[in-house]
Amino acid sequence: MNTTLLEQLKSFGVVPVVVLEHVQDAAPLAKALEEGGLPVAEVTFRTKAARESISAMKQACPDMLVGAGTILKVSQVDEAINAGAQFIVTPAFDAEITKYCLEHNIPILPGTSTPTDVQAAYKLGVDVVKFFPAEQAGGLAMIKAIAAPYNMMTFMPTGGIGPKNMKDYLAYEKILCVGGSWMVKKEWIEQRDFAKIAEETKKAVALLKEVR
Repeated sequence: MNTTLLEQLKSFGVVPVVVLEHVQDAAPLAKALEEGGLPVAEVTFRTKAARESISAMKQACPDMLVGAGTILKVSQVDEAINAGAQFIVTPAFDAEITKYCLEHNIPILPGTSTPTDVQAAYKLGVDVVKFFPAEQAGGLAMIKAIAAPYNMMTFMPTGGIGPKNMKDYLAYEKILCVGGSWMVKKEWIEQRDFAKIAEETKKAVALLKEVR
């Protein structure tokens, strides 16, 4: 994967995982994250507004690092990249999507939750993977167990991670960054409470600074 992108993700430490139902929420959300100190987001491709939301976020905050998550088929990769996404994230390991991204020099963090998934990613030349759903799949203990034989891999755990356990994950050297939605809760977006999102993002950044 692009070294600069990896360095950016590692420096951020936390990637807000965003679900946007309405395009008009994208720009103010991007600005709130930027104000809070996390100019990065993974926009899930599970809503009709996802593609346009990525474009709106990049237009509002050109320097923001925006990725597309919950990518389930190759056609969505093209949609996301054309909208301005800078990296792709899948919830599970999909060889077709992973190969397509690698062939087209598109940064991808394929989803994994087992040693079998990690082996499949490794065979394709991937050395950075998403670990999902992190807590439900065994948490940090599981990642450490997998990383023992796969010490060339680094992980972006997502799922069940929040202020209470985030520092434990980030303290482990094989963790690139964590994904989470606790600072971009659905109800805050629906209420357009972007000040709250900026406030919670600042708290996440403060926690991050205690570890990195």
